[in-house]
Parts: sequence; structure tokens; C-alpha cells
Amino acid sequence: MAMTTRSCIGLIPVLVTVLAVPLSSAVLANEMEPVQPLSSRAELEEQFSETLIQQKKARQWIHEVANNINTIRYVDQLADLYHAVGFVPLWQDSFTANAFEQQLRMVALSGVSKNFTQRYTQLKQYKNSNDWRQYDLLATDTLFAYMSYVEGLPTQGKQWLFGSGVDARLPLPSESAMSGLYSAIERDQLRHWVDRLQPSDENYTQLLLAIESLEQVANKRWPVFYQRGIIRLGTRLKDPDALITILENLGDLRDFEAEQIRAAGVRTYNIDLANAVKNFQQRHGLKPDGAIGPQTRQWLALSPQSRIQVLALNAQRSRMWPEAPSMLIVNIPNFEMNLWLDNQHVLDSKVIVGRPSRRTPVMSTNVASVVFNPYWNVPMSIMRKDILPKAQRDRSYLHRNGFAVIRSWNSSEQIPIHTIDWRLMNAKSFPYRLRQKPGNRNALGRFKFNMPNDQAIYLHDTPAKRLFAKETRAFSSGCVRVEQADDLAMILLNHSGVTEQRVNSLKSRTKTKTVGLQHKVKVHLIYQTAWVDKQGLVNYRADVYDYDKLISPSQNRELFTYSYRE
Repeated sequence: MAMTTRSCIGLIPVLVTVLAVPLSSAVLANEMEPVQPLSSRAELEEQFSETLIQQKKARQWIHEVANNINTIRYVDQLADLYHAVGFVPLWQDSFTANAFEQQLRMVALSGVSKNFTQRYTQLKQYKNSNDWRQYDLLATDTLFAYMSYVEGLPTQGKQWLFGSGVDARLPLPSESAMSGLYSAIERDQLRHWVDRLQPSDENYTQLLLAIESLEQVANKRWPVFYQRGIIRLGTRLKDPDALITILENLGDLRDFEAEQIRAAGVRTYNIDLANAVKNFQQRHGLKPDGAIGPQTRQWLALSPQSRIQVLALNAQRSRMWPEAPSMLIVNIPNFEMNLWLDNQHVLDSKVIVGRPSRRTPVMSTNVASVVFNPYWNVPMSIMRKDILPKAQRDRSYLHRNGFAVIRSWNSSEQIPIHTIDWRLMNAKSFPYRLRQKPGNRNALGRFKFNMPNDQAIYLHDTPAKRLFAKETRAFSSGCVRVEQADDLAMILLNHSGVTEQRVNSLKSRTKTKTVGLQHKVKVHLIYQTAWVDKQGLVNYRADVYDYDKLISPSQNRELFTYSYRE
């Protein structure tokens, strides 16, 4: 039987009358008024006793209803909250409920939490069946969980959004957050409270708009385009309409352009299709040559549901990178660095990041200093895996490349290379450390940008400039190589008050010199495989570290099937 929001209240043991003051206070107040008959006092005591019984029953009811909802997590806190508000439903305003469901849906679509996906699906089921008792309790319980999720992102996001997923048993939100919620409900501002939980920055908003746009075409015919070999201008197409439709659905071909190509009966790969494919390739981080090879073919085969999941996941990740007037951002899968100073974009540069086996970590820190002509203190892992095997095969390798053997990390004493018997030396048990002197062969190049962190990660120059010509640039051992390191040093130092003349003077020398930055710039090493650029184009990048593989195909299909059935 259908039930309205207000009719469900009758099922709750509502307190008919709640005393504003304790009984003892009421008795004291009576001393200033005419003495009431004993029968009146007995009635008052009976009424107060009945109120306590109703309170107890109400708590028991909340526990009983909650026990029938397997996703309920915070039973006692639900009882406390509903008791505090007089056991009235909190989600009667459809605008508030819809706003919260939309935020929850974005988390569900991202695939980072099976628990949030279950909660969202169950809420929609309760709403569709008009089961408002369960809906209200589950929505409030889910609000607690969502508040905890939002609060935990700054510290736990690196685990939740990059492989492990969100813990199903999130702790309660902080006391200050719960106090804020109580206050919002008391002032009848729950809608405002819910809205504040959603990021207001442009990156997040643009990703949500991209999801909405893609959902509008997700139910359209979405063919599969597959044709072996490299498709170039003049190549005969086995299924031209499949290619036209995909490019049209994704916006790389405008509707009228697609219709013109269809009307012309095009059967070969022509200049119009090639130009659309170039746009497509540009948005996917591929070489925009218009030729359809294996990588372009792979991106063309990506389903709209998979694209939506990637967009939703990256919308959640964007919460972790708060914007600042001055900041340096390295987007690892885009192999690019951008620098803003005082809200002005001042530099972009190609970068080289860690290979999949030695990943550049997601982190936030700041640039503390610039080192001219740096020494390279070789990390133990690189020394053992890369350099020592070369030294054992080639006895002149260390000397030729400017390496010195140092007794230990607590000592600067050099060990003569010729005294080491490499035949008896094992890379894993090598007792010394290596340091490379400044120069043309130094792995750090001319500049090193120190950033405080516990993983020994920094930005630096490199002598191997040829690698920047490659499209996929995951070659380092974790640190970030910057193509425009010279310009980056000049800009950062100028921003901190160091004159251009002084910088050029330091560059002309061969001596190592560290210059601290008076104005430290925030640095975010981020991992965004999808975003919307300034032209409003949705960009995708290859998942070089496999961080996007958080959701099983079966769970993804189940969620989308339910979402699009509404």
C-alpha cells in the first residue's frame, strides 16, 4: 500500500507532549503559585512518566527498523538525532533529497565504494516503493557515512581513490561536523548543509556536466568499430557508419557533419573523418595524425558506461587538489606540468614520470629551494638495480659517468674505485653509497627542485632531452624530470625576489648552490585520467598505473542498468 511522507509519521511513536523543564524545576516553580491539589500533581507525574516511556519506545522503534536495513551503520546516532528533532522525517523536501542522491550517485558511479553503491540503489528502491520510513532512516545514515567520506579524503584519498577503495565501515563524522549538522537541521537548512558537501570548484563542476552530456547519448545506438591494420586516407571502410556514429556521439563530429557524410554515402576514409579523428586523438593524448592504429582503435571501442565511470572517478579525485593562487601541478598520466602564480598561468612543460614498476607517488607538498649544479646521491634501490650491475660489467663505468663511491650515508669519505674487487662484490650487499658529481652526465641535469616529503621525490632537469619527444613518458625511477627546468628555475626564483641577473650569474657557474625560496609554491602531483580543458573539451588519458581499475565489470553493469532504467 502506498504511503505518503506525512502518513508514515503515524507509525512512529511520536511524543505528544515534551516537558520544557524537568519535574524538579516545575515543583520549584509551584512554590510561587497557588498550591495545586494532589490529584493535579499525580497527573503531572503520570504524564512525565508516559513521556519517558514514549521516548524509550521511539528508540526501540528506530533500532527495529534499522535492523531491517542491512546497510544501516550508525544506529545509536540515528536514535539520538531523531530523538533530538522530535522524530520528524528529515527528508520531506524533495529538492534536498534529490541533491543528496545526486552527490551519492556520483560516488556510486565512480566505483570506489560498493557500500555507497548499495546505499544509493536501496534509497532509489525505497523511494520508488514509497517506503518513506526506511528511506528517511537510510538517507540520514548515509549522510553520516558521506560526511565521514568527505572529511577523510584529504588523508585517506590516496588509498581510497587509487586502488584500495573506500572502507565500508567508515567512522562517525567529527564532533564539529555532527554539531554543524544538528545546527543546520535546527535552522531548517539541511539543503544548504548538503550543498556544502559538494565541491564548488570548476574542475568538479565541469566533470559533472560532462557526465550529464554523455548520459544523454549513452542509451543511443553505440556500435562497435573494428577494422584491422592502419586506416589512412583512402582506406576502404568495412563499417563507415559505426565510425561516424561513435565520433558523432562523442562530439568530434557535429550532427550536421555526420549527416552530410552519411548522405554522401562515404565508404572510404576521407579528410572529413580524418579531421574528426585528429580531434579525437588530441583529446585522448595520442599523436593527432588522423591514422587509426591500435591505440586509437582501443579508445574508439571504449563504451559510454566506462567513460562515465572514469569521469565520475576523476570527479572524486578532483576533491583532493584544492586550488590556490600559486601552485605547480604535475598530472602524472598526462606527462605534463603547469605552473600558476597569483592566479596567472605562467608555464607549462612536458615531464617524464616514474615507470609503472617505480611509480611517481600522488602527493602534495611545496617547492622549498632550487639547487644549481646538483650532486646526485643515488638511492639504494637505483644503485643496486641499475648502476652496480653496469659497474660490474664495465669497470670504467663509474669513473666515466662521474660517480664517486662514498663510505656511508653518515660519511663523506671517498673509497677509491680501483680498490674495489668487483668480482667478489654483490649488488645487494654493497656496503657503500654512490654520488654523482655535477656536470653534463649528471642524471639531475643543471637544476634540482627540492620538495619536503618522506619519499625522496623531487623535480629536476635531465640530460636525456630526447625522451621528451615521446608521447608516453613514464621512464623515471619516481622523480619528475622537467623539460623546461631552466625556465621553471628562473620563474620560481624571480617570484621569490631573486633578480634575473642573479639567476643568470648562478647558471653560468659550475659550483653547486642551493637558493631557498622566500615564497614557497604549493605542489600537487596528481593523477587525473579525465578532465575538461579550458575549451570545454573532455580529455582522457591512458591509465599508466592501473589506478582506474577499481570496479568489477559486473558491478558496473548492475549500477548502470539500474540508473538508466529510471
